Amino acid sequence: MEWNPETLQFLSQCFLHTLSPQPEPRRAAESSLSEAADRPNYGLAVLRLVAEPSVDEQIRQAAAVNFKNHLRTRWVPSNDLNAGPTFSPILDPEKDQIKTLIVSLMLSSSPRIQSQLSEALAVIGKHDFPKSWPTLLPELISNLQKAAQSSDYASINGILGTANSIFKKFRYQYKTNDLLLDLKYCLDNFAAPLLDIFLKTASLIDSTASSPGGGSPATLQPLFESQRLCCRIFYSLNFQELPEFFEDHMKEWMGEFRKYLTTNYPSLESSGDGLALVDQLRAAVCENISLYMEKNEEEFQGYLNDFASAVWSLLTNVSQSSSRDKLAVTAMKFLTTVSTSVHHTLFASEGVIPQICQSIVIPNVRLRDEDEELFEMNYIEFIRRDMEGSDLDTRRRIACELLKGIATNYKKQVTDIVSIQIQNLLSSFATNPSANWKDKDCAIYLVVSLATKKAGGTLVSTDLVDVQSFFLSVIVPELQSQDVNGFPMLKAGALKFFTTFRGLIQKPVAFQLFPDLVRFLGAESNVVHSYAASCIEKLLLVKDEGGKARYTSADITPCVPVLMNNLFNSLKFPESEENQYIMKCILRVLAVADISSEIAGPCIAGLTSILNEVCKNPRNPIFNHYLFESVAILIRRACERDASLISAFEGSLFPSLQTILANDVTEFLPYAFQLLAQLVELNKPPISPSYMQIFVLLLSPDSWRRSSNVPALVRLLQAFLQKAPNEVNQEGRLNQVLGIFNMLVSSASSDEQGFYILNTVIENLEYGVISPYMGNIWNVLFMRLQNNRTVKFLKSLVIFMSLFLIKHGATNLVDTMNAVQDNIFLVILEQFWIPNLKLITGAIELKLTAVASTRLICESPVLLDPAAARLWGKMLDSIVTLLSRPEQDRVEEEPEMPDIAENVGYTATFVKLYNAGKKEEDPLTDVKDPKQFLVASLAKLSALTPGRYPQIINENLEPANQAALLQLCGIYNCQIV
Repeated sequence: MEWNPETLQFLSQCFLHTLSPQPEPRRAAESSLSEAADRPNYGLAVLRLVAEPSVDEQIRQAAAVNFKNHLRTRWVPSNDLNAGPTFSPILDPEKDQIKTLIVSLMLSSSPRIQSQLSEALAVIGKHDFPKSWPTLLPELISNLQKAAQSSDYASINGILGTANSIFKKFRYQYKTNDLLLDLKYCLDNFAAPLLDIFLKTASLIDSTASSPGGGSPATLQPLFESQRLCCRIFYSLNFQELPEFFEDHMKEWMGEFRKYLTTNYPSLESSGDGLALVDQLRAAVCENISLYMEKNEEEFQGYLNDFASAVWSLLTNVSQSSSRDKLAVTAMKFLTTVSTSVHHTLFASEGVIPQICQSIVIPNVRLRDEDEELFEMNYIEFIRRDMEGSDLDTRRRIACELLKGIATNYKKQVTDIVSIQIQNLLSSFATNPSANWKDKDCAIYLVVSLATKKAGGTLVSTDLVDVQSFFLSVIVPELQSQDVNGFPMLKAGALKFFTTFRGLIQKPVAFQLFPDLVRFLGAESNVVHSYAASCIEKLLLVKDEGGKARYTSADITPCVPVLMNNLFNSLKFPESEENQYIMKCILRVLAVADISSEIAGPCIAGLTSILNEVCKNPRNPIFNHYLFESVAILIRRACERDASLISAFEGSLFPSLQTILANDVTEFLPYAFQLLAQLVELNKPPISPSYMQIFVLLLSPDSWRRSSNVPALVRLLQAFLQKAPNEVNQEGRLNQVLGIFNMLVSSASSDEQGFYILNTVIENLEYGVISPYMGNIWNVLFMRLQNNRTVKFLKSLVIFMSLFLIKHGATNLVDTMNAVQDNIFLVILEQFWIPNLKLITGAIELKLTAVASTRLICESPVLLDPAAARLWGKMLDSIVTLLSRPEQDRVEEEPEMPDIAENVGYTATFVKLYNAGKKEEDPLTDVKDPKQFLVASLAKLSALTPGRYPQIINENLEPANQAALLQLCGIYNCQIV
């Protein structure tokens, strides 16, 4: 794309129309720009338009946004084949011209355009800086020094904003030689200019703030923004380790840092966004001193007392306004870091801990108007923060983390002080419950948040209160309140306490409150009925010593009709139509209770009604997963108990499942196929016509195009192969089944699924039916073995050959393989079966392969031939390794690279339904112990030719395996003679 007046006119018109409120001209302009973006020098042309002063500011701003997005997709095009459309990359000559122009253009632009170009520059810098853009940093420094001389803070902040963006790569990345070399280059060039501009700006702030009236906000704002950016760059350049320059100049940096924490700037703080700007600088300072506290404690210790005092003082004066949350949180994090360090003695002075508790912790733990608003307006976010622990950056949580930090070294003092505070809060509540309910909420929150969880378990404990008496005196009155809608935040806190300490509440006490929990499912508050559902669900998971469930089906079955009715009704509340906590509770109840037909009927009706609704617009994947798991467990538990329910379930579910298939509801297809597999397995032959229609659909190659559907389709195909083997052998269906196997086994990403199909064919069809196809099956397997063998494929092949031998005999195995190529069986045996047998895992698979291998060496004429003595010995060596050594000693499996090309164009993933899983079937139920089977078979074989096999064993088995075999013979009282 050449830069000329026509190009300028074309691009100006297009960007003007992209701002149009009318959709037609806007879409046409977007289409024209999208087409033009593929042409060489498009990005350069747009950048030149941005630089054209004669063009309207709005058009240039739209062009700047387009330029930034153009660079994001085309500077270094994504290699991710699932990331959507691919774009032609910007060529090197155009890149060079863009890099030559962009810095000076950014600095001469208006603030809005400057911010877009700064982001665009950061996109280039992320990929090219510093190695492919060595001129960038010198150019930025030169411009920074020029701007500093004229105190041009628009340009200074543009340069610092750009530097901040490109230096962020030094945060959080693993320390590598390349990263440290890049960091050294940046430090060598930028550390001194950064300090210069930081100190210059500090001096300007001091002189402006000390002038009459404290200086105008308009003058101070860019200065404070400059200091904030300097602090963020400081954080990036110091993140990996303490650089020598910063250590040498620590006094200058720390002196200014402390000043910003201890000085007020009334003229700026009282104006518009001025306080927020000052707080952002203070928060950035707190992050920097926390970084030094964590990583450079020794060098920082001389400044620690002053900073601890400054931060403490700052926190006692920070208001509860949500606009000051960031500052409060970062300041408390700093004190928390100090409290767990070797300098914790700062908290040891008399009166310090009570003062922190009284002036910092309690005010920040108390509910604020913002918390109440979130509780009412966005219950999902409230729960995410309150119950699921994503509130690490909230005042409430970090205040409790500060207390926990102090308690690391001063547990008794913290416990005593907080216990007194809790009693004071409860006393305040008792004097006027209606007015002071937030005091009780604060007390409950402190107990719950300061509880400690035992490592690796769910049991929670606390030293602050006696849990049993606190529960009875403080929590139970809330739970037994007849008004489920009164003081909902207090009710939510009580339910959360019950859930947290459920393991410590004695069963008779907890069980007596079960009807109250069921009642709270009818509360109008989304948080309250969600917490009630979560409490019931978690109670049903409580285990006593020995792993025995505390609450059994006998406990809950009597109240299940009312419980399930309330659960389904709570899904009708506004905003709770797809409430995952309620659906998870439904799932848990169905897993524990006795499912009679009286319960099953309303439940399947309720679940299918919900399923029909969510099919229209699947939005919440967690809710949807619990929904399908609930259907699966209901099918499994109800129909296994009462087979007469199968047809009723089919009648309810089939229309929903057919809707999913007919409307191609992508998210639900894997679930639908798994449920259908479950229903097919419950049916007795012959399979009904409605299922056979699905079988026909299943055999269509189109059904297998999406990789996310494959595991579920395989599961369904296995069910048909098991339940309708006769139908499989009609109308060419077996040929289609084997075509699917061929397709799946040819790819490393799906070969395991192909083997599942093949193994099910071998297990369920007569040898006479499959024998005409065996030559083709071996050809497919040998081709894959030749072209792309992986550990996973070789293990699957050994399992398949073992299963074939068990089902159809060693002779048929050897003969069908050798029919493809003379003596191929012995080649496969030596090169693949023997070396990979030791890699087999899984109890059923281990038994199958060990017994099959034993039968091979004890029954197959090919291996009983004296000429095959060495192979016989090596096979036995592998069998003994498999049976005598722990899995971790014999399996050294390499992680396999995914075959990325297999997943092009589809990003949905398969999610397995635990409750619709295929039952593992043991093809060798008559063999209980493969070790005993081995030595008994060897004893029987050796008795036919005494003296022959001990010599072969001695020559071919490793000494450790000879000893292991001798030990097995002793255990099972068998002799190899």
